[in-house]
Amino acid sequence: MAAKKIPPLFTIGYAKAKSAAVLGELKRAKIKLLVDTRAVAASRRPGFSKRQLTASLDEIGIPYLHLQKLGTPAEGRQAARSGDLDTLWRIYDKHIKTSEAQTALGELIALIKSGIRVCLLCYERDPNECHRSRIAALVKKRIRVKVEDLIPPLF
Repeated sequence: MAAKKIPPLFTIGYAKAKSAAVLGELKRAKIKLLVDTRAVAASRRPGFSKRQLTASLDEIGIPYLHLQKLGTPAEGRQAARSGDLDTLWRIYDKHIKTSEAQTALGELIALIKSGIRVCLLCYERDPNECHRSRIAALVKKRIRVKVEDLIPPLF
């Protein structure tokens, strides 16, 4: 029996985008599961707090999963807000090695290996300035998977 083909792992950031633009990108890419990688699934941007986002995703048939332990710790988020990416990466690279984060990473990898089209969500528009790129790189190291970054249109 042939091995199941693993689809790409997608990522998306919602900064500077409206909810409809993000949802449109997810539909266009045929995403079957949105994985929220924020430590805190709340947002000042309309439509992106956990409850609102889940409701919008339900309307288009995309399940939502919050893997909170993959999120950036508070001190890392503070470093990111101040533009100190070196500190952010140092903090995040230490955090992702914790047992809780490794368990969440294992859960994510199992979902991807099952053949589900998964998209990682976080705030930053540029994946290179967001911890989701670190998550994607770790997944890519453990399983052969292509990573595709979705960029929603600006509002």
